[in-house]
Amino acid sequence: MLLKGRSKSKAGVLRRLIAEKTVAMPGAFNAPVAMLAERTGFEAVYISGAGLANGLAGYPDVGLLGMDEMARQAGYIANAVQVPCICDADTGFGEIWQVMRTVQTYEREGLAGLHLEDQVMPKRCGHLDGKALIGVEEMERKIAAAGAARQDPDFVIIARCDARAVEGFAESVERGQRYLAAGADAVFPEAMQSAEEFARYAEQVKGPLLANMTEFGKSPYLTVEEFAALGYQMVIFPMSAFRTMMKAVEGLFRELKEKGTLAEALGQMQTRAELYELLGYDEYTKLDAALAARFPAHGDPR
Repeated sequence: MLLKGRSKSKAGVLRRLIAEKTVAMPGAFNAPVAMLAERTGFEAVYISGAGLANGLAGYPDVGLLGMDEMARQAGYIANAVQVPCICDADTGFGEIWQVMRTVQTYEREGLAGLHLEDQVMPKRCGHLDGKALIGVEEMERKIAAAGAARQDPDFVIIARCDARAVEGFAESVERGQRYLAAGADAVFPEAMQSAEEFARYAEQVKGPLLANMTEFGKSPYLTVEEFAALGYQMVIFPMSAFRTMMKAVEGLFRELKEKGTLAEALGQMQTRAELYELLGYDEYTKLDAALAARFPAHGDPR
């Protein structure tokens, strides 16, 4: 089963991409990072719940940001780029009615899709121990409710399955099959522990699949091409940019503390001109000047 887009929305674009190829999605935790991903040539962007919680509030990834906070921040990112974005929606932030509200809110904010996970609340990072699952029937109801709530039929509903680390590989497969039958557009099998497990999962769960290529987790480090060969249509790199940024900033601050100057670090920085060009600063300036010339204030020399 492939996701074939019907509309011209960003969700429709995402479906068409997935039907044609394996799509790599770098993780963005704010709008400029997503803009850099787009400029680099990526055709879709992933918005990590951990990235938003860690980067905005300094919270661990345990579901401490509410749905409205997540949706608003994800909306800033999604509307800063032309490419489709999918966003982590944790457990849907509640039961059936809240899941439906989450889908509609994410849609209004400009997201092309989201993923819901089958953990109990409060959730935990998918590559940490101590997770607990809701019943499979409860997750099936959430998936069906999510599908019924969307306004754009192309909006992509991805079911994240955390069962591998809790109940084993076989249970993860069974859940993935049932989630597709319940109406999920794709399945996200979290924390597979070998390339062979990724391959066997794709053989047994016949639907579009998303692979999480997070660093320092339970899964092996594979390339986008390797995931494509194994049968995965989406590969996310949720925290790669965040981790790189944090390490670079730590080094920068150490240098400032030790030397009292960052003169030697200037070559590592994005210049003011580069940032302004990325943000389209000149376009704002030109629009302001054009409007001022068209509607000059009384006594304005322009």
